[in-house]
Amino acid sequence: MNPQTPPDRCRLVLIVMPGTDAGRLAEALEGGDVASVLLPQGPLDDAAFQRAAEKLVPLAQAAGAAAIIAGDSRVAGRVKADGIHIEGKRQELADTIERAQERMMVGTGGVKTRDEALELGEEGPDYMFFGRFGYDSEPAPHPRNLTLGAWWAEMVEIPCIVMGGSDIASVTTVAATGAEFVALSAAVFADGTDPRAAVARANALLDETAPRFGD
Repeated sequence: MNPQTPPDRCRLVLIVMPGTDAGRLAEALEGGDVASVLLPQGPLDDAAFQRAAEKLVPLAQAAGAAAIIAGDSRVAGRVKADGIHIEGKRQELADTIERAQERMMVGTGGVKTRDEALELGEEGPDYMFFGRFGYDSEPAPHPRNLTLGAWWAEMVEIPCIVMGGSDIASVTTVAATGAEFVALSAAVFADGTDPRAAVARANALLDETAPRFGD
């Protein structure tokens, strides 16, 4: 369960890939502070994605985490999500911000260069995500994501999320960039992993090593 006062350091974002059991998300949320839960649509059609989101969104919100839909904005509205994530499409991002930002957060990602990030950043999203859904198969974060995250955190006021690796310890590497959030997926939800223990360990590492934003 999230504390009433969030920690003043890099926080966790959980990326729940399609097919993840709702019970495993519930266990993860019991492990400690989670800022938000991001739900990619992946290969699911809108109807299947909505059915999954109807189970997962309330779990996140009950634990005090923002539930963000990466996919159809209509699904986000139907399940009363807290946010919508738009991948790498400037016009779609601009249209979604104009239409929805007063009632839910709108974030973006899917960039590989500084120029691409700045172009999307000009639209005023609520956050920038550096990474790719489902590509956290290596223990360490991708070097490009770390480099972009460190640059963005230093130069731009919009918060950023940087994708961690499949090893829980990767949260320390991401936090060292100055990023506001570290995203974990396989490190928490992979087969054989205890989601509750994984989130607890991630928070303990961040408590021990992450820079404090107020310093």
